[in-house]
Formats: sequence, structure tokens, C-alpha cells
Amino acid sequence: MNKLYRSSRNRMLTGLIGGISENLGLSTTLLRIIFFISIFATGGTSLLIYFIAALVVPKESYHADPYAYGADHVRGYK
Repeated sequence: MNKLYRSSRNRMLTGLIGGISENLGLSTTLLRIIFFISIFATGGTSLLIYFIAALVVPKESYHADPYAYGADHVRGYK
């Protein structure tokens, strides 16, 4: 079973829904729409749960982006 992290790549606010979608293999857009509807259906309770979960769930560790320049690529030197 995969450990749940807040996504650093697929985020809009805190990365929690992006992390859940990566963990479950579901569409991020679908989960965001479901969450948006649930805000109104629960009277805002799901929004409170979201922010509490964002504080509890750890942020994803460093993810190496092959297109990003790191400290060793400063001024084009390798």
C-alpha cells in the first residue's frame, strides 16, 4: 500500500487532492469536482476536514524533475 503524501507536482492549493489522486490512480479533475460538490453538500464540513488533513498529511519528498535546472547546472556547466 502506498503512503499518502501531498503532491508537489499536481497541486492547486495544498496538493492534498493531487496526492490522493496519485495514490488512488484517479483523475485529479474528477476528485476536485467531487470535493467541490461535497463542500455544499456537507455545509462546509468537508472544507474543514480538508485543511486539517493538509496539516496532518506530509508533503511529498523531493521529486527530481528532469526538466528543471539544479545547482549543478548553473551557467550551463555540468
